[in-house]
Amino acid sequence: MRQIRALRVAAVAAGIALMATGCGATGSSSTGPESSGAAAGPVTGLQIMVPNTPGGGYDTTARVAAKVLDDEKVATNTEVFNLAGAGGTVGLARIVNEKGNGDLTMLMGLGVVGASYTNKSESKLTDTTPLARLIEEPGAIMVNKDSPYKTIDDLVTAWKADPGSIAVGGGSSPGGPDHLLPMQLAGAVGIDATKVNFVSYDGGGDLLPAILGNKVGFAASGAGEYLQQIESGDVRVLATSGEERLEGVDAPTLKESNIDLVFTNWRGIVAPPGISDEDKAKLIATLEKMHGTDAWKEALVKNSWTDAFITGDEFETFLTEQDTRVADVLTKLGLA
Repeated sequence: MRQIRALRVAAVAAGIALMATGCGATGSSSTGPESSGAAAGPVTGLQIMVPNTPGGGYDTTARVAAKVLDDEKVATNTEVFNLAGAGGTVGLARIVNEKGNGDLTMLMGLGVVGASYTNKSESKLTDTTPLARLIEEPGAIMVNKDSPYKTIDDLVTAWKADPGSIAVGGGSSPGGPDHLLPMQLAGAVGIDATKVNFVSYDGGGDLLPAILGNKVGFAASGAGEYLQQIESGDVRVLATSGEERLEGVDAPTLKESNIDLVFTNWRGIVAPPGISDEDKAKLIATLEKMHGTDAWKEALVKNSWTDAFITGDEFETFLTEQDTRVADVLTKLGLA
């Protein structure tokens, strides 16, 4: 069960601020060819900005990354700090407004994409400089053990017959991963998403009693926070939303169930717009070094994260597609 991926990322993001002395991410002047960002030594004075309160998934990711960076001597004197506000969009605004600042980056994810629209933020992730996507986590469609829905087909049939009669629980606010998953699922099976009766809970701790107490018809969330209940049989997983089945969970993927949807929460790192090519290369090289360490590989297993590492232009394309997809869903719901 160690490979179960949690989707419990609050609809927030974390950030990395590279506060090196001198010019850019290298911690020294980059005026000559011998001091290009890609060629300089380890990043120094690395600060990880988390744009939400401590303890969440993004905060955990930031602190794990900081430890690996320092322990493996990829960076030195790394610190983590939190800058919470408006679903992560306070941090997003800071990144976008720090144009050309090669000392600052932000760890972010799907939740921030949604929050940028639901909070009517003037700043968007497409305004930033994409560096790397790090991890991803699939979601799960879950019901109480006594639910009449034994399969995902049973659920979809009943849901399509009367969408508003079935309460859909999620541990995030509108625009967050637990909200986007059932909305995209509705679209994939031919249900008008505006008819979905979504009930927002404040995290998995509040959502679990709702599942166990039959207060929702089904829940959309990550399986990782409910492993004990899944193992005991109190919660039944009807389907998971990744490309492949979740190891240790006896449930098909949505694709296996003839539902054309793959949905994963993900986390990545961006920098402000307008940073130099040298700083961009330095930051990407630093993340590539971290990704290649045994310590990072061990952290993936320990935290049940799926390795989803891509960088530069490939991540930029992915981020643009995600932004468009989320904006489309939220616009149809009248939330963007």
